[in-house]
Amino acid sequence: MIDQTEGSDAVDTELDTEFDTELDTELDTEPDIETVPWGGAPSLKAAVEALVLVAVEPVTTIELAQATSEPVDAVTAALSELAAEYLADQRGFAIREVAGGWRFYTSPQCADLLRSWVLDGQQARLTQAALETLAVIAYKQPVTRARISAIRGVNVDGVVRTLVSRGLITEVGTDPASQAILYSTTEYFLERMGISALTELPDVSAYLPDLAQLDEFLDEANISND
Repeated sequence: MIDQTEGSDAVDTELDTEFDTELDTELDTEPDIETVPWGGAPSLKAAVEALVLVAVEPVTTIELAQATSEPVDAVTAALSELAAEYLADQRGFAIREVAGGWRFYTSPQCADLLRSWVLDGQQARLTQAALETLAVIAYKQPVTRARISAIRGVNVDGVVRTLVSRGLITEVGTDPASQAILYSTTEYFLERMGISALTELPDVSAYLPDLAQLDEFLDEANISND
């Protein structure tokens, strides 16, 4: 009689061997992340470009060489090529080595543009009239220009436009009775004041004269008017 058990075992052994061979072949063909050039970046220049871009501090050539598994000379050459390409293409940024590390900088040719864009309106201080108008709005908001003018005793149209352009106040609707535009301060106003809410504004009552001083002021005003 033929031993079917032995035949079955032989077939199983053959199948197991074939499966193991296929599995080993499949595993061998999967790329090893550590051996992929530049971590999968399309080129060495692209790799160092990306690394310098995301780095918080200037990156040394040695650090870039370690990250890309490339010789220092190759990394230095790639950085020099990038710097030359940016300069030749007249890009808005450049890559430079400063204090032993590489980092991105804006192009010197764009300095005037960036200076005017970043500092526009930030260096000029508010006039006394603008500060007084802003104070009225801060404590009386929402408030109309007519109400502000009544409190200050002068026309405030120009000052209000200035405060709006600075982002310190904004339109928040209209007065139900007069349909005049209402103004209130903005989040940027809170940031500039260093407070988180309007409730943190100082109490103005401490800066107001007492009744005796007010009576004295009125008496002096009447005398001067006579």
